[in-house]
Amino acid sequence: MAGKVVLHYFNGRGKMESIRWLLTVAQVEFDEVYLTTREQYQRLLSDGALMFQQVPMVEIDGMKLVQTKAILNYIAEKYNLHGAQLEDRVRINMYSEGIMDLMEMIMMLPFSADPKSRLDNIQDKACQRYLPVFEKVLSGHIHLVGGRMSCADVQLLECTLMLEEKFPGILKDFPNIKSFQGRMIQVPAISRFLQPGSKRKPQPDEAYAKTVMEVFNVKVQFP
Repeated sequence: MAGKVVLHYFNGRGKMESIRWLLTVAQVEFDEVYLTTREQYQRLLSDGALMFQQVPMVEIDGMKLVQTKAILNYIAEKYNLHGAQLEDRVRINMYSEGIMDLMEMIMMLPFSADPKSRLDNIQDKACQRYLPVFEKVLSGHIHLVGGRMSCADVQLLECTLMLEEKFPGILKDFPNIKSFQGRMIQVPAISRFLQPGSKRKPQPDEAYAKTVMEVFNVKVQFP
């Protein structure tokens, strides 16, 4: 019998948060090992656990998986969150990658020397490029693809909650997305994940950014 899933990352959101969300929806219990020092990271490198010298890394089913998209796809496939047909899966992947593009912009904010200009760009891109796509897709549909929940639905919920943390009211012109959000947060596993004390991480703070930069030996903030 396979042991419990173990996540290796920082004690913060970053690229691991979407993995936490998807495991939660799949109702898979997991433990976490937090990176707090450069020495921990170097041990993982020495052990050969990080194929491309990067985290996230997830221990699951006797494997040590790296690369966020690969990990998400594995979980989605294993727990029936990736579409029944090839055409469904490619649409799910397109939506997921678009969502990840937007979320990654938000993830970079704690490491930016000029977060205000980045926030303006994120809001503009969200309202003009990304949210209109999902508003249209959700017109008359409960889920994004195939009439059932997929990893893209889970990521869209995660992304919209992140956006609302930065831009309250950003969904006022996107009623279909707001309705979708309301439905998704009623899913029992998601409802529990959104409660205090769950394994969902808070918005990143200066301490989180400092730890990441120390572990990776980064000396200069991004523009």
